Amino acid sequence: MSNQHQPSAVVADYELNNSVYASGYTTPGLEAAPQDRVAVVTCMDARVDTYRALGLEPGRAHVIRNAGGVITNDVIRSLALSQLELGTTQIVVIHHTKCGLAGLDEEAVLDALAAKAGQRPPWKIHAFADVYEDTRASVEALRSSPYLQHTDRIFGYVHDVDSGRIEPV
Repeated sequence: MSNQHQPSAVVADYELNNSVYASGYTTPGLEAAPQDRVAVVTCMDARVDTYRALGLEPGRAHVIRNAGGVITNDVIRSLALSQLELGTTQIVVIHHTKCGLAGLDEEAVLDALAAKAGQRPPWKIHAFADVYEDTRASVEALRSSPYLQHTDRIFGYVHDVDSGRIEPV
């Protein structure tokens, strides 16, 4: 078997950690519908520990993550299903300070990807200048979506990666 199919030491450690986790697993049988009827959209940044920052435990909320916590068609798809099929009625959008998309040269990144892949990607990077304005725009994009049933309880926050606090926007 080639080395490329063997897990790295880090991934092997994840597998071991999962064995320990599974041996003490205490929440089988949770419903797919979140208890708090809330969906959270946030960034994939490794510094943002959404569960600990909000005091969440498994089963309490849906958490949807991507680079920048961007409101893409796929995020709206996930939220629409969360609301329609699983009963969520509130959305919390959390962007954060020191985000990699803040001030990023989107065209340069798209050009680099095109040079490497031989074609430009069909998606945008969604770079932004101001995290507060970007959070407001994300909230507004959700409020104006025709696919979401519950648009009156959408809240925006900025998570400070230095203090851990979230600030309403």
